[in-house]
Amino acid sequence: MSLPLEGLTALVTGAGRGLGRAEALELGRLGAAVVVNDYGQPGRDGSGEASATPAEEVAAEIRAAGGRAVAHTGDVADHQQARELVGLAVAEFGKLDILVNNAGILRDRMVFSMTEDEWDSVIRVHLKGHFNTTHFASVHWRARSKAADGPVYGRIVNTSSEAFLAGSAGQPNYAAAKGGIVGLTTSTALALAKYGVTANVICPRARTRMTEDVFAGFGRPDDGLDPLAPEHVAPLVGYLASPAAAHVNGQLLVVHGGMIAVVERPRVAAKFDSKQETFSHDELDALLTPYYADRPGGETFAAAEVLGLRRDREDSPR
Repeated sequence: MSLPLEGLTALVTGAGRGLGRAEALELGRLGAAVVVNDYGQPGRDGSGEASATPAEEVAAEIRAAGGRAVAHTGDVADHQQARELVGLAVAEFGKLDILVNNAGILRDRMVFSMTEDEWDSVIRVHLKGHFNTTHFASVHWRARSKAADGPVYGRIVNTSSEAFLAGSAGQPNYAAAKGGIVGLTTSTALALAKYGVTANVICPRARTRMTEDVFAGFGRPDDGLDPLAPEHVAPLVGYLASPAAAHVNGQLLVVHGGMIAVVERPRVAAKFDSKQETFSHDELDALLTPYYADRPGGETFAAAEVLGLRRDREDSPR
């Protein structure tokens, strides 16, 4: 019996630890040949010397389980190194079929305290890193599609965050980058659909090096899988990378602890038309001021309710 990703090649960024590691192992378990990318810096803020060890250890783990894998230790936020990363997948395994973007760092600070470097570095790794690999993967798929005179197989799974949805106050750089990744994903989904490529984005919640302080108060169970384990996220990535998800494109899914929520696109809550050629201040005051006065205090475009999503189990009290 063949595996769902047999014969396919996957590339996972930030795959040396945490979520990326779990995703790379899952893709390998499902039959894909995997390029394991990780820059290997020890600090979650991107500090410390780069190391080949994290990526090489995960690649070795996939090979030890009978799969195929190769490590890459470049910086995906560097345009040329991202080109080399995609090139490595093609050189080693003949083609690229699946791209999972996961690499990122944290440099949290309130907006009034954040430095230019703290802003630039997070945007660079998350948003530019996602763009770089997506750009070169899309060049590869477009060329293959033109050569084949038809669609090819391509899957992109990008990583956003509930911080973008909920408007995390202490993470303006991270929330902005993750929101940008959603925009990049939906644009890419439309641009590449005709070539046979899908692009989706996930908002995972997991206990990793990046979130160790965030979830410090959430205890681990004495037995069974930690509800915040990255292994809860990896199966969704494997599914989105598979042929079964051919009709899933341009979607945003929240995933954690045995739960997946499909997030609906924004809807228009109200519409106002000017009774003259264009609005005046007085007319806007007459229309918008009472509208917002009647809305709940503190309600914004942010969807903080996603933070309350939990798994509903049939055997749990209702």
